[in-house]
Amino acid sequence: MAQQVRGVVARSKGAPVTVETITVPDPGPGEAVVAVQSCGVCHTDLHYREGGINDEFPFLLGHEAAGVVESVGEGVTDLAPGDFVILNWRAVCGKCRACLKGKPWYCFDTHNAKQPMTLEDGTPLTPALGIGAFIEKTLVHSGQCTKVDPEASPAAVGLLGCGVMAGIGAAINTGGVGRGDTVAVIGCGGVGDAAIAGAKLAGATKIIAVDVDDRKLEWAKGIGATHTVNAGSGDPVEAIQGLTEGFGTDVVIDAVGRPETWKQAFYARDLAGTVVLVGVPTPDMKIEMPLIDFFSRGGALKSSWYGDCLPSRDFPYLVDLYRQGRLDLDAFVSETITLDQVEQAFDKMHHGDVLRSVVLL
Repeated sequence: MAQQVRGVVARSKGAPVTVETITVPDPGPGEAVVAVQSCGVCHTDLHYREGGINDEFPFLLGHEAAGVVESVGEGVTDLAPGDFVILNWRAVCGKCRACLKGKPWYCFDTHNAKQPMTLEDGTPLTPALGIGAFIEKTLVHSGQCTKVDPEASPAAVGLLGCGVMAGIGAAINTGGVGRGDTVAVIGCGGVGDAAIAGAKLAGATKIIAVDVDDRKLEWAKGIGATHTVNAGSGDPVEAIQGLTEGFGTDVVIDAVGRPETWKQAFYARDLAGTVVLVGVPTPDMKIEMPLIDFFSRGGALKSSWYGDCLPSRDFPYLVDLYRQGRLDLDAFVSETITLDQVEQAFDKMHHGDVLRSVVLL
């Protein structure tokens, strides 16, 4: 029987979000209803509200979530009511050309729930990243549910559902950071700090945090940065080179996603080094550079999609590290809030006052 619950909706571009009554249908074949326990306030949700993703309003926001499976639909055999799960937006199909090549982390045909959740008047909602988790209960495809240790804190491990996984994966999966490497991370918000945590996990010996905000640089040091550079006080490329005997770092991760920061990343890496773009640019952004610089410097230029993660592989592993005290996910939780405080959380995020606000339900 369909249920009515409270959820956060963006009705039009730029308008403040509202908490509304939403109808959640019973799960159909391959679907699951999850009682949401926590959901991080991610910059992607703000992009949805501002019309920066698409114009399929109204949106049901929220996607960085953990919760407990309440019910499952026909054909679901790997989930059961009571399972503690992190929600993901890469429910691999197993059949597309990426999956058949053995690279499911690039899956080009990921699964979402077929049925819509709706407003009280029957208007269908577009769930953010196919999840929609600023809500008491949400409907997702069963493949979007990854079972993890139920003893873990939902507020902390739910962040693996997007931003923290994107950053850690950018360092480990995409950047291939290894023991003894030097790493620079440009942009020390939630994703950038997660990249710093990932570099530390991988055994990097020098991790340089770059930002224009001294508060964020202090946070980055707490996460694992060994050096900091305030890009507002001079040329960050020169600063990074100065910390690496003039060479630049083995890997530079751009967690901002602007032409100027990408160029900084390109020139701040060592010869044959790797640039990883994990910050999301807008469609109008362009770069113009001498082609000879690409040839003469060699190396690799990569984009990181969701940290090139495979949720079924990476989520349980990272939760285990968290439970062992080797990955401090609690450090990313700046505050816990209610559904009614999401709009204020967007404002705090915009001003750089938090790493993550987390909605608790």
